Amino acid sequence: IALAVAMVWATNPITIPPLLWLAYQAGKGGAEAGFFIDMIELFNQMESSKQKNKPSHKTVTKWMDRHPSGLDEDIIEIRRQNRDRILNIIIDKIESGEIDDKRYFFKEGLSREEKLKTAREWWNDRIFHLRFAFRDPETINEMLGHSLSESTMQVLRSAKEAGIPFFVNPYYLSLLNIKTVAGYVASDQAIRDYIIYSEQLIDEFGHIEAWEKEDQVKPGEPNAAGWILPDEHSIHRRYPEVAIMIPESMGRACGGLCTSCQRMYDFQSGHLNFDLDRLKPKETWPEKLQRLLKYFEEDTQLRDILITGGDALMSSDKSLGKILNAVYEMAKRKREKNLQLPEGEKKAEMLRVRLGTRLPVYLPQRLTDQLMEILQDFKDKASEVGIKQFVIQTHFETAMEVTPEAKECIRKMRAAGWTVTNQQVFTAAASRRGHTAKLRRILNDIGVLTYYTFTVKGYMENSHNFATNARSIQERIEEKVLGEIPSEEYETIHRFPENAEKMTENIDKLRKQHKLPFLATDRNVINLPGVGKSNTFRTIGITFDGRRILEFDHDATRRHSPIINKIGRIVIVESKSMVNYLQQMKEMGEDLSEYNDVYGYSIGETEFRMPVYEYPKYEFESTEEMSNLEI
Repeated sequence: IALAVAMVWATNPITIPPLLWLAYQAGKGGAEAGFFIDMIELFNQMESSKQKNKPSHKTVTKWMDRHPSGLDEDIIEIRRQNRDRILNIIIDKIESGEIDDKRYFFKEGLSREEKLKTAREWWNDRIFHLRFAFRDPETINEMLGHSLSESTMQVLRSAKEAGIPFFVNPYYLSLLNIKTVAGYVASDQAIRDYIIYSEQLIDEFGHIEAWEKEDQVKPGEPNAAGWILPDEHSIHRRYPEVAIMIPESMGRACGGLCTSCQRMYDFQSGHLNFDLDRLKPKETWPEKLQRLLKYFEEDTQLRDILITGGDALMSSDKSLGKILNAVYEMAKRKREKNLQLPEGEKKAEMLRVRLGTRLPVYLPQRLTDQLMEILQDFKDKASEVGIKQFVIQTHFETAMEVTPEAKECIRKMRAAGWTVTNQQVFTAAASRRGHTAKLRRILNDIGVLTYYTFTVKGYMENSHNFATNARSIQERIEEKVLGEIPSEEYETIHRFPENAEKMTENIDKLRKQHKLPFLATDRNVINLPGVGKSNTFRTIGITFDGRRILEFDHDATRRHSPIINKIGRIVIVESKSMVNYLQQMKEMGEDLSEYNDVYGYSIGETEFRMPVYEYPKYEFESTEEMSNLEI
């Protein structure tokens, strides 16, 4: 305490924070240890002699190599054993009559081995995994060989009592280890933290609000970004060029529930759920779909539609085919109407279609040949009406989720002509040294471009999974830097989506040419609770319990709603102190000496967006006028 006071006094004796002065006079003064430790570290930055010791490329590579992937032979074998364990439990339940299903049953006279062979065939069927998704803590623990501790089970039972839904399919549950394997301690932690709910989430459930204020929509009123939307729950928008559409179909469901889901408030209210029968397309959906797409058709600036949910690929083939066909017809009409408008008054035409899905991770069995035909057919005809970019945005959290099944479905999507990009959430488990860098490398190996690395959003409900923004900046500067792409190659990578089928070969060529372990095409950012994404911030304070108070400015590298000029800067109080974050790293087996400089990252600056993600230019002059906007 005395050291902290002395440091502040030496800098400016007038501005000693009250907590420090009170502590100096009367003990801790109401503050916790994390406050004083971080305060000292922040003032240490004022000493020019204190330099950050950035790790060498060799050190970062060593960190990457200690994280296994789901493509390692040892891991593949462990998952085979997990699969058979789960299947044998399901077989027992069918034999005992506990499970009585018209689709999944055994013919009379089959031996145990024959039943297991039949069940392994079921494993390749997506319907099987949805039908047998586990919806309560006791069943999940049973399928995990009763390996969950009693304290974990108490937390899960509390989650059930609080009304938090469970939905873990057999495939994804098979990715969890049930026993400690030498060399693979905590290797599945990032997956485990996506399944096992935290006490903080349980405490907050029922009181969670939308983190992004523009997602709060009242009919007929502009959202926080100023956009007037045609629907309260199906259209989300914060930027001029792009809007999200959530189908009123199975696409409103997910293949599982991520504990730090950005739409947890929608699960809380029931707008998103796992009642798959109730979420089947309604007769009125085709009419509503046309109304929603008319919004895109008539808007002056929209050129990018992101179909997500839920999960876009949870929709049936038939339903998804109808949605994509309606998008095609909308884009065609918008283009034809533009022919009647003079230069400078033409509306933005549709250039990009994106599907948001985690099913390559949660349920790769969904990516069937029939689905690929739908995607291929849409790309072929949509290309004729000006749509140039076809993107599937997925969400691998860890290299351990990249399995042979996931690799195959990525190959299929690329073969259908769709670029696959990844958005990772930078959770505490994913923030371990080398973890995210390893994920980038493995994804590049299978032809996936990284797009965003998101700081966990939300407040105390996501505190367990939160990694501090300082660690995000440190990861970017000390680890992601290994994949920095030379500026002379920007035009090369900009053309990658033109030939999605050759994405793996093109990535490999560029990596080898410049000796890069991966291509750092993603940006480390946070979704602000105001409008948009950013990583431009400075630390302006510390709470009594050591949590940093950050002041964010908006991303100056991209176009926003004009309301951005009125909003001003955004202040965020982090949900975890630096001390608590580092303690969590220690509990995961991390060597804290490798994180020595993390305190020093008290400011951030948003990276520019890679050219590969820029919109193609029009051959005409479009209007600058913004429609559906009220400031």
